[in-house]
Amino acid sequence: MRCMIDVVSVVNLLFIALALVRDWRRLVEKDKTMQAVDRRSFLGAFAAVGAASMIEGAAIAARPKLFFAPGGRQIGLQLYTLGDEPAQDLPGVFARLAATGFRDLQLPGLFGKTPKELRSAADAAGMAFSCVHLGLPPLAAPGALALTSDIARIVDDLGALGIKDAVLPLMPLPEGFRPAAGMDFRAAIVKALETAGPDHWKKTAAILNERAAALKPHGIRIGYHNHNVEFVRFGRKTAWDILAEETDKALVYFEVDIGWISAAGLDPVAFLKRYKGRVRWMHVKDLKASTKPNIALMMDPTEVGSGKQDWKRILPAAAKAGCEHFYIEQEAPFEMPRMDAAAKGYAYLKGLRA
Repeated sequence: MRCMIDVVSVVNLLFIALALVRDWRRLVEKDKTMQAVDRRSFLGAFAAVGAASMIEGAAIAARPKLFFAPGGRQIGLQLYTLGDEPAQDLPGVFARLAATGFRDLQLPGLFGKTPKELRSAADAAGMAFSCVHLGLPPLAAPGALALTSDIARIVDDLGALGIKDAVLPLMPLPEGFRPAAGMDFRAAIVKALETAGPDHWKKTAAILNERAAALKPHGIRIGYHNHNVEFVRFGRKTAWDILAEETDKALVYFEVDIGWISAAGLDPVAFLKRYKGRVRWMHVKDLKASTKPNIALMMDPTEVGSGKQDWKRILPAAAKAGCEHFYIEQEAPFEMPRMDAAAKGYAYLKGLRA
């Protein structure tokens, strides 16, 4: 498109120049004494046209480009956004997602389906899985594919799905975790993690290092997904500081959930710059300005593009940090049907220039 605009500008310039030359010659024939004056006028007009063309070209070049331009980065979706809808009607859900424009999907689990069933449904809709969340017991259901599953099973199942990336979606709960009667579940998690102390995060890092080392020979990358509870503080360091320091930089990568980073009261851009080279995936998540900074798994969610996130700063910073996949994800409660919320976020990102 830019090349077409530049060609049109040059053609217009030539036509204008030719018209000026024609008029100048007519005037010269009438009165040769006007030649010098008209020549200066012509040159001035020619220069003005040229300057205008250059300004126009510079303005076109300076205009921000589409961040998700056709043929470039893809707008992905973490299927967690849709709740249990994929489990209820996998072909119907995938058909609607494909019609919206989605092609890149991240799995929160297998929805009770086999890897072959999921892959077949995605292929039929013209979409593909690029990543899967693999939890840890007891949050991972008994028998479900987990990060601690047998290596051969992980390799086989991910191979059937066409996936090479797996992410731990939540830190393991402290051993013996039991919320007190009547205690809010989220508050109970924070309290348990505070009690468990720094060693709990060192153990989490050790699990990630071991699994990543075991799966790397099979071409599978391992990552960790943050919330805001990781910013509980132990003296001068947060749990996140410990986790980032203890995990092997050459083996363990990060899936940065920008919504939870903001909910913790942190600057997403500064966070991305700090971990440049370790960021491979992002949850593109928005939240309302009413969200109060906290480390207790709380936020006021909204559709991507409808909240306070400055995507024109955040997305380029993520790309510079090494992010390869951008998945829309939204937390409950929703103010519209989940599928509509995903479509609204997609439409916003599709037109975003950054």
